[in-house]
Amino acid sequence: SAGQPEILSYLQHVADKFDLRRAIQLNTRVTSAVWDEATKRWQIGTSTGDHVTAKFLITGVGCLSSSNVPKFKGLETFQGKWYHTGQWPHEGVDFTGQRVGVIGTGATGIQAIPEIAKQAAHLYVFQRTPNYSIPARNAPLDDEYRAQIKAAYDQIHEKSKHSFGGFPFDQPERSALDVPDDEREQIYQRYWDKGGFYFLFETFSDLLVNKQSNDTAAGFIRAKIHEIVKDPEVADLLSPTDYPFGTKRPPLNTEYFETFNRDNVTLVDVRRSPIEEITPKGVRTRDAEYELDSIVFATGFDAMTGALVDINIRGRDGVTLKEKWADGPGTYIGLATAGFPNLFMITGPQSPSVLTNMPVAIEQHADWIADCLSYLREHNVDCIEATQEAENGWVAHHTEVANATLIPETDSWWTGANVPGKERLLYPYPGGLDNYRRACDAVAAKEYEGFVLTGKDLGR
Repeated sequence: SAGQPEILSYLQHVADKFDLRRAIQLNTRVTSAVWDEATKRWQIGTSTGDHVTAKFLITGVGCLSSSNVPKFKGLETFQGKWYHTGQWPHEGVDFTGQRVGVIGTGATGIQAIPEIAKQAAHLYVFQRTPNYSIPARNAPLDDEYRAQIKAAYDQIHEKSKHSFGGFPFDQPERSALDVPDDEREQIYQRYWDKGGFYFLFETFSDLLVNKQSNDTAAGFIRAKIHEIVKDPEVADLLSPTDYPFGTKRPPLNTEYFETFNRDNVTLVDVRRSPIEEITPKGVRTRDAEYELDSIVFATGFDAMTGALVDINIRGRDGVTLKEKWADGPGTYIGLATAGFPNLFMITGPQSPSVLTNMPVAIEQHADWIADCLSYLREHNVDCIEATQEAENGWVAHHTEVANATLIPETDSWWTGANVPGKERLLYPYPGGLDNYRRACDAVAAKEYEGFVLTGKDLGR
């Protein structure tokens, strides 16, 4: 996958090509957004003291942008340096010769650990929950492959738009239980060698809904971990056994499991011996203290809702979004919420978002909102607001679809379980981007059914 400099270069290219810089105000945070019923406008305050008035407010704050730094006792006393992977210094960090502790083995930890291990004098990995991880198989692209992709780009994009996961994959119709054991093993091996999300999306159709089928994939991955990791006790600790494959975000890795064969890497099981405090010298678990020069928190984010409720968004009658969502979010098709007129959320809760290819999910939302705004302008609509009845219906549908999968059974950031006190439920919509797109298109085709529109051309 592309590194930060390449991604930044691409974003700068897009901003220049489409002349976007003039519409972007950097180094500025939105600190409040209050609905003014008298003017039918959003009154928006910023960290720079500016005040902006807007007819429509569209949030594009990202699903993973509110960092979750655990409140460990004693963190303020640590004499070394500590970092959160979601707030990494722009200048980078050199761990050469250091004793480093990484806390967390989710998607980001699994990417960071092999790289840090190459620099550090010694790396301690503090793991609470092991992860099923598939090889990423990143490699340089040759010119012939690039040419093939560019020649078929429109078809690839179209296939991605109308697929379950937002990827240009061939979705299988077969169950993992419908093929003989040796054939199933060959299929898993083929997609393990191919790497990436192909393993989840192209092997079998029922891995996320049938526990028996899922067990076959989970068992295959555990066997692979034991093949790679030389120490059988370490391999056991790295092998998940108490939740189904794919019910946490399945991380992709480059030589993650191989890293634990290095002499300078120690795996610490904090499920057996929890972290009790951060000391001036390092990390103290129930059984030992680990002296460290640097600590890296790979502890994820207050996902889906954190960045939204951190903004002081107030809708009708001064009710904040945080207050409305105190017992969990309620949205209509993941795009709007009752009591907050003219507010749209890009990849908000109860939309597919993080369960799909994010750029494709973002495009779908941006296109739908743009079409909606065009319709509202053409009909001189002052205000659009989801009804509570429509919201309740979507939440009920979301819950029904979620409960038909294995995902809600597992504690993860998808279910809010990584943030103390957060309501435990499945936040993203698991019904597939293809089905979700059809639901959104049906709402628009029926002149925005489930919304109340007020405007002079509508007679409402």
